[in-house]
Amino acid sequence: MDLKKFNDFVASLEKLKEAHKKTIANTGNSEYFFFRDSSIQRFEFTVEIFWKLLKNILQDNEGIFCNSPKSCVREFFALGYIKESNAKILLEMFDDRNLTSHTYHEEIAEIIFLKFENYINNLEYFLEEIKSKFL
Repeated sequence: MDLKKFNDFVASLEKLKEAHKKTIANTGNSEYFFFRDSSIQRFEFTVEIFWKLLKNILQDNEGIFCNSPKSCVREFFALGYIKESNAKILLEMFDDRNLTSHTYHEEIAEIIFLKFENYINNLEYFLEEIKSKFL
């Protein structure tokens, strides 16, 4: 596994968690939307880095080449590295990542943001799984 990609993911996840906490702390304030939109941007970065890490792990450890985030998740599930419930959350997360280009629609931005706690928890679970299985 590429340690740089792994470390980039760890750093990105920490920044996403920090942005999410700041957004929650500003709920009801005039700065809420600024922090929410910043959190969404961090989410985009984190998901991008995450799927590239998955791709790298599959290539290096299994000789499997996946060309999309969802195909990587399906491969991880097929190999028994993740449970079905985690795979479903990741697939939904990638769908929401694709919707973030429409965050100028306040409803879409808010719906996606409200899922962040679940996504962050799932990414933290994955981080621990990666540490235990691939480091």
